[in-house]
Amino acid sequence: TTFQDGGEEVEDGAVYNVTLKKVQIQQAANKGARWLGGEGDQLPPEHTVRQYETSKIRAIKAGTLEKLVENLLTAFGDADFSYISIFLATYRAFASPRAVLELLLDRFGNLETSSHGEVANLNSLESEMVLRVEIASVLRAWLDQCSEDFREPPDYMCLLKLLDYLKNNMPNSDMESRVQNLLKQFQNQEVETVDGFCSTSSSDLVDGEELEISNPEEFSSFQDHVVAEQLTYMDVMLFRRVVPYHCLGSIWSQRDKKENKNLAPTVRATITQFNAVTKCVISTILGTRELKIQQRAKIIEKWIHIAHECRILKNFSSLRAIISALQSNSIYRLKTTWMCVSKDILLMYEELSEIFSDHDNYLTSRELLMKEATSKFANLDSSEKENQKKSQKRLQLQKNKGVMQGTVPYLGTFLTDLIMLDTALQDYVEGGLINFEKRRREFEVIAQIKLLQSSCNSYCLIPDQKFIQWFRRQQHLTEEESYKLSREAEAAADTNVLSPKSQKSMVKRISTLFLGTDVFTSPKEQAPKSSPVGGSSGESTDSASVSSCEFNHSETEDVCVTPISSPEDPLKKISGYPLSSCSPDSSMSTPSSGVSPFPKGSIFDPGLGSDSGSIPTRDLGSMLSSAPKVLPVYNRQSGGSCIIRVSMDGLHDSVYKSILITNQDRIPDVTQRALLKHNLEPDAVEDYELVQVISEDKELVFPRDANVFYGMNSHVNFDFILRKKA
Repeated sequence: TTFQDGGEEVEDGAVYNVTLKKVQIQQAANKGARWLGGEGDQLPPEHTVRQYETSKIRAIKAGTLEKLVENLLTAFGDADFSYISIFLATYRAFASPRAVLELLLDRFGNLETSSHGEVANLNSLESEMVLRVEIASVLRAWLDQCSEDFREPPDYMCLLKLLDYLKNNMPNSDMESRVQNLLKQFQNQEVETVDGFCSTSSSDLVDGEELEISNPEEFSSFQDHVVAEQLTYMDVMLFRRVVPYHCLGSIWSQRDKKENKNLAPTVRATITQFNAVTKCVISTILGTRELKIQQRAKIIEKWIHIAHECRILKNFSSLRAIISALQSNSIYRLKTTWMCVSKDILLMYEELSEIFSDHDNYLTSRELLMKEATSKFANLDSSEKENQKKSQKRLQLQKNKGVMQGTVPYLGTFLTDLIMLDTALQDYVEGGLINFEKRRREFEVIAQIKLLQSSCNSYCLIPDQKFIQWFRRQQHLTEEESYKLSREAEAAADTNVLSPKSQKSMVKRISTLFLGTDVFTSPKEQAPKSSPVGGSSGESTDSASVSSCEFNHSETEDVCVTPISSPEDPLKKISGYPLSSCSPDSSMSTPSSGVSPFPKGSIFDPGLGSDSGSIPTRDLGSMLSSAPKVLPVYNRQSGGSCIIRVSMDGLHDSVYKSILITNQDRIPDVTQRALLKHNLEPDAVEDYELVQVISEDKELVFPRDANVFYGMNSHVNFDFILRKKA
């Protein structure tokens, strides 16, 4: 089989990528061989005749909404077999379920009026049957893959409209029964609180229960593997409920608007759970003032063991939450406590931290996640012999149970990728057509989420109500409280207790995982300037990651963790994604090193074009489409475009938005885009000036009509401030 690029086909309201597929369909003997009675498959090539068939694969590249919906009915005929799945997974970025359903049923499904519309050639009874089958196929796929689209209490208008269509066109069919059952299911279900596991509000507690400071003895009574299993149970329940389209960059980035406070609830629930685990770790270590150094060290050791158990269970969400808590400033600065942690456990902690190394856009964790996504059990490797023995022993116990394990990812990686795609690729192309190539790229990420959700069905975990109730009762410390308790617990921590050698053995790369700064923290309460290990300046980026604290103006949500800060170089920002940012306007995180942050094999690898290098989710026709070879990235100008970060003057510098600019953009264009991103009036362009931050004491102020792309300083971070003119 060979493929050849067939260029583009342009129709009214649509643009298609065409690929020619040449397939051998027959190999027969030539005349002389047939006279001798030979068979084609038994003869050498010179005595055979091969017959080939060339077919055309059409993959829609851009189109109006009407054309995209119409293509649902013709995609199989065009050999674009993945189109329906891609459309259903991403259409919420540019249309509502009602709009799509009305087009599908009213415009194409109404056979009485379609004879003079888009399907004018479908006049015969046979053609009508074909159309009915095609519509039924699309509806069946919609119900299979995205039934949540029809959850519209209390009226359920879309479901009722669909039911009415089925009664008229497919009476007494299986699909009619299915829609009726789905409607009853939605109507009977009570309103579910997807974050019930990790909420700490008094309304979620059983009568008579109160929030309490962690009791070290009660926490120590839970076995390490039990804690890991229960955290995994909670993570699995929440991750399986994640609605994939909630993760799309165009949807998730809008969550900060007042009218969108209930947007993407399934993603918010995973964030709340992640933060609850992080805060639980900190409160168990610092919550009891009377603890001795050795007792506090034992609790740290216990959490490292629990993190290791999460690794065995392939729960990367709670694993990262625990590691991030241990690397927070209030815990990390406990120097004398860390000195009491055994060497073997410190090595285990170091290896677990290396999983989330920010090197090459978290290449290690990405490769490990994809490696273990479809494996039955964890693939454990340890450079330390004792840890290797313990790991293999625990893993063997898991295998002896005979139950396969799923994989719970750190969702923030996918959220960040999707927002990067949303920033880098345009929603519409020339002629106002919807850019469906962008949706194909987004689907590559969505497909990975769906694959991991499917793998979670392999878990067989039983809830332990005793632990879950204990977990929910924990009173979380604010950042100010945890830092104050940390200073009390480590009164002599400011002296040089640890030698450089012991620092290195404690954590080889402490900079692998940091937490973002908190909006409300005053400078006086920030981490001390001299950190035990040279880290990065704490920068809570425009984070799409699951690790960002959700902001709802409540005290319980104001708890975040301050990262270790370094006075060495204010421009050496953290080149990863924040693990906790309480900024109300945070929406995405981007690396900030001058080098390309995207690993080889990722969807942003400039050398790969449109191939993701991970899970193949696209048919060959769409893979051969003319997608852009290089996507714009942060901190690097390439192909006449780049991504900059713009924050508002007067707000915390960690609250910024990512803006795509090209070499054609001037100050008014960029300013208007930045105002829109920050949910401000775009008409006020004349009232603002754009400033690039060169260093702590230097700024570059742009003239009114300057070209931002050519005028900016490309040798420093692409960080800008939008400031009201004096």
